[in-house]
Amino acid sequence: MTHPAPPALREAAALALQVWRLAWPAIAHMLLLTLVFLVGRGMVGRYSTTALASMQICGTLTWTIVSIFSATSAGTLAVVARSVGAGDRAGAAAAVRVSLTFALALGAAVALPLLAACGPLLRALFPQAGAAVLDQATAYLGIVLPVLPLAFVEAVAAAALQGVGDTKTPLAVATLGNLVNVAVSAVLIFGHLGLPALGVRGAAVGVACTMATEALLLTAALLSRSGPLPLRAAPAPSAAAPAPSAAAPDAASAPDQGTPRKADAAALARVLRVAAPAFAERSAYHAGYMGFVAIIGLLGATAMAANQALIAIESVCFLSAEGFGIAAGSLMAQRLGARRPDDAARVALLAALMAILALSAFGALFALVPRPLLLAFSSDPELLALGARALPVAAVAQPFMAFATVMGMGLRGAGDTRTVLAVTLVSSLLMRLGGTWLFAVTLGHGLVGVWMGSTADWICRSALLGLAYARGRWKGLTV
Repeated sequence: MTHPAPPALREAAALALQVWRLAWPAIAHMLLLTLVFLVGRGMVGRYSTTALASMQICGTLTWTIVSIFSATSAGTLAVVARSVGAGDRAGAAAAVRVSLTFALALGAAVALPLLAACGPLLRALFPQAGAAVLDQATAYLGIVLPVLPLAFVEAVAAAALQGVGDTKTPLAVATLGNLVNVAVSAVLIFGHLGLPALGVRGAAVGVACTMATEALLLTAALLSRSGPLPLRAAPAPSAAAPAPSAAAPDAASAPDQGTPRKADAAALARVLRVAAPAFAERSAYHAGYMGFVAIIGLLGATAMAANQALIAIESVCFLSAEGFGIAAGSLMAQRLGARRPDDAARVALLAALMAILALSAFGALFALVPRPLLLAFSSDPELLALGARALPVAAVAQPFMAFATVMGMGLRGAGDTRTVLAVTLVSSLLMRLGGTWLFAVTLGHGLVGVWMGSTADWICRSALLGLAYARGRWKGLTV
């Protein structure tokens, strides 16, 4: 005779299924976004070494700019998901409208000055790169920078859809964007179909077409009549409308704003309150990362090449953790909007545990079969030996990376971006940089020491974010 599962177990299983349904498209979406740049670099590398060297400059700069200045998407996801959870779809729509407009304006404000100063700026930042490399990097950015505002729009539109629980549309659009990138880049880099070979300029056109395609399609999905939110027009004020009940969900965060313009201004203020610390957090992260890269540069060319292979291997883990984090942030914000903080806490813990299980499995592979993983990137014996010593250290980091990534993104979704900023300042700038210098340079462990410093960062980050989660201050925040 079989006995039915206890109610608590059934509830946990249903919640795990809900997390997975949101997480797997988000994981695939993140992998596809990364693939755009990897495909471009692979094709350009086959075209010429100089072109590939230029991609190390312009590709890194583009990624850094988009990552920092698209921090608005953190505020968009938090406010949209919180509003949806509270049953306020009009408020969610207002947040999406102003976020898209702000992203477009911010993109123009960032891209135009960079475009005007591109050549001198690159020469100042990379004086040893060589004229040919800098010329090609300048040409690449001259094509990509005018389209950069659309990359910001894409990030906000994807976050808006994720906030309402739709992670499949961003995945479908990213899949199409990758196909566009591969087709356009292959034709223009190498000069097929009777067209001239453009090299790095062809890669730039491919990325620009992908940015435009994804931004326009995601915006169209939001604006369509079958879209998840009423975006096509701002609601007109009604004198006959009943006053909001004091007991209405999330009433403190969505007061009566009078006119559509005031309502949009209030919605933008809500988004930016969450996004401002996220912007500072990403700036701190990238500052720490640049210092981290500079330390690796002291170890020599082989260590640098081995580290690139290790990062590529580990990126699958990090992006998987981010997918679980997106699910956690969206579901936590929706439950907080619905005044169910205990449910939000259960979502966060369950998503973190699922990520820990997934990344621990990857970590086991790192420890057990490091050389076959590295052979996908190089057959150089010195690189393989160096990377094989470092991968077991990376394996130790995986469960901590899983927990910290999910908790960090969950707290962002809950609107507690200030805590995540504080943790990033301590972990990235103090623990990662200080630990890496100590292990890699002072103690002389080289590349293994670099990954020891990185692992120390993830352990510290896990402890601090876990403490913030346990204290529960995030449950009472309004956004």
